Amino acid sequence: MKPGTEELTYTDVLINPPPLAPLVVQVTPRECIAITNAGDMLVNAFGSCDNPDFISELHLNAFQLLPERIARILSNFGTDFSASQYGAIVFKGLFNVDQLDIGPTPPSWKEMDYNRLSRYGFISALLHGAVPSKPVQYYAQRKGGGLLHAIIPDEKMSYTQTGSGSRTDLFVHTEDAFLFNQADFLSFMFLRNEERVPSSLYSIRSHGEISEKLKALFKPIYKCPKDANFGADAILEDAVMTAVLYGNEELPFVRFDAAEQIYNEQADQTNEAMAHLVDYWEEAKGLIYSDYIPDSGDLVFVNNHLCAHGRNAFLAGYRRENGQLVKCERRMMLRMMSKTSLINIRSVTHTDDPYLIMEEHYGSLFKNI
Repeated sequence: MKPGTEELTYTDVLINPPPLAPLVVQVTPRECIAITNAGDMLVNAFGSCDNPDFISELHLNAFQLLPERIARILSNFGTDFSASQYGAIVFKGLFNVDQLDIGPTPPSWKEMDYNRLSRYGFISALLHGAVPSKPVQYYAQRKGGGLLHAIIPDEKMSYTQTGSGSRTDLFVHTEDAFLFNQADFLSFMFLRNEERVPSSLYSIRSHGEISEKLKALFKPIYKCPKDANFGADAILEDAVMTAVLYGNEELPFVRFDAAEQIYNEQADQTNEAMAHLVDYWEEAKGLIYSDYIPDSGDLVFVNNHLCAHGRNAFLAGYRRENGQLVKCERRMMLRMMSKTSLINIRSVTHTDDPYLIMEEHYGSLFKNI
């Protein structure tokens, strides 16, 4: 083991301060060129990152094509659940974006021409492959919709707690907190952020030692409705309850969505559950990291069991210059999700597609599909 890569243990939290910000990796120009060229080469070889031949060879391609430093960072990240691990990495200047080639930002993700995004899908997939993890898609997200999702502000959904929203703060949340088989890892790739919108991150590790207050979150008494993508008539199936913290009791994982569990009346929490959630949220809000404004070519890689994500409110398609609002291209971000084991999720994947997860809500599956 090389010096500086040793995994820290729970006792380190008593010695070192808890992590309050993600690791920031400044990618070198040479690494950026190599990664961008790898994406273009894979487009020529496979066409789309959804190509089964590419996905079946993903780990091999990741370790062959990614710069060694980047692959090593991600490989270590995939197994580090220690007290010092924040649960997110910001890769600055990871790849080059051809703004003319991707064209104007469409009105919503539904109008996106994914043929323009092929390079970026391959780059995202390579990073997941280095963890190593397999990109997957969720039927609960756009009925699958492929391995790569464009996240674009949509005026029709501007006040919603979704990736398509813009005019309200998107509360930090772990992705698909209403599922038992949520993604293990997420990548958020920024093609455009001309509005200069800060991203928000929150890590359960930022609390340090787990207090008595936080231990109450291990109780399986909390409900979580489906998120706003399902509309106002989404039904909470049989009031399924689960814990917010799970796994190791000293260094736990977290499954949490403030918008759905605290602010959504459909959650119908018990008085005890709501009291614990509110206490936790008051402490967590003070630990949210919002100092990072993504640039074009940046990527945020997240352990979805350790770190929640969100963003500040913004006016889509406008940036501020010298105190004035000036029109600009609207924000465009690409999301990819992955699981470390296809075997462990086989009971909830489509019979003919082990990469398509059919879980609808806490163990129940979409029917008649």
